[in-house]
Amino acid sequence: MFLRRFTQLQIGLFLYGLSIALMVRAELGLNPWSVFHQGLSDVTGVSMGLVVNGVGLLVLLLWIPLRQKPGIGTVCNVLLIGTVADLCLKVLPPLEGLWLKSVFLIVAIVLNALATGAYIGAGLGPGPRDGITTGLLRVTKWEVRWIRTGVEATVLALGWLMGGTVGVGTVLFVLSTGPLLQIFLPMFTREKAEPARISAAPSAP
Repeated sequence: MFLRRFTQLQIGLFLYGLSIALMVRAELGLNPWSVFHQGLSDVTGVSMGLVVNGVGLLVLLLWIPLRQKPGIGTVCNVLLIGTVADLCLKVLPPLEGLWLKSVFLIVAIVLNALATGAYIGAGLGPGPRDGITTGLLRVTKWEVRWIRTGVEATVLALGWLMGGTVGVGTVLFVLSTGPLLQIFLPMFTREKAEPARISAAPSAP
C-alpha cells in the first residue's frame, strides 16, 4: 500500500514539474507562485527550478510557528518539482505561434491539476506552500478563501514586480484549478490518506 502511494506521489510531483515548464514555455502567464519563482529567478540569476526548491525549503521554516508537521511527501516536493522543471525547460525549446503556446498552456493547466490531485491524494504530506495555508487556517481560524487569496495575491504581486509573467494563463489557472481538482482529487485519493482532505484546492507545490 505504501509503495503504491509513494509511486503515485513521485509521478504526481514529476508531472507537476513538467506542467510548470510547459506554462513557462507558453509565455501566456503563470500560476501565482510560479510568477513569484520566475520573478525571483530573473532578479537573482538562479535557475527557476532551483528557486522553486529553495523557496520550498525556506517556506518550511514558516511551518515551525504554525505547528505544521512535514511528511515524506513534503520533503520529496521540495527536492523534486523544481529539479524536474529545470530539466524539462532544458529539453523544451521556446515556442513560436500563439496557437502552439495556447495548446501548451491548456495542457499545462490540466496537467497541473491532475498532478496536484495525484500528489495530494497520495496522503504522504502536503507541499510546503500548501502547508502555509493549512497552518494559517488552524492558527487564525479565518476562512480558507481569505487565507488562500491573501497568500496568493501577495506572491503574485511580488513576482510581477520582479518581472514574472502575468497574463491570460494566470487568470485561467486561478479560475480553473478548483473545478479541475474537484475532478482529479477524488480519483487519486487513497483510503485513509487523511492529508488529502486538508485543502480542496492546493495553491502550489
